[in-house]
Amino acid sequence: MNHHAKSIRPFIGARDFEISRKFYRDLGFEEVTLGESMSVFKTGDMAFYLQNAYVKDWVDNTMIFMEVDDVERFYNALSALDLPGKYENVRLTPIRHESWGSECFLHDPSGILWHFGAFY
Repeated sequence: MNHHAKSIRPFIGARDFEISRKFYRDLGFEEVTLGESMSVFKTGDMAFYLQNAYVKDWVDNTMIFMEVDDVERFYNALSALDLPGKYENVRLTPIRHESWGSECFLHDPSGILWHFGAFY
């Protein structure tokens, strides 16, 4: 089967929709509002949907991996944003080097874990 896919867009939840919207804009995503309870956040050809929905077990177990071209440069840019200083519950974890590549981690205000990485 050949999918001829153009994109894949996960749906994620938010404990506090307005705080999460601001967080993702500060992270550099472009927001397109789709209604009172949903927005799509874009960067380049990639996007995800943020919805005003919170189920603790779902959000606590949501992880997203975003491949970047240079983890060190990306981590330095993340550090400069000081998101943990601006948002409660946000945590930035330094780069880890693994056998497959490198990655750093960022927890959003709701607890969603982002992996930003590059493969060798």
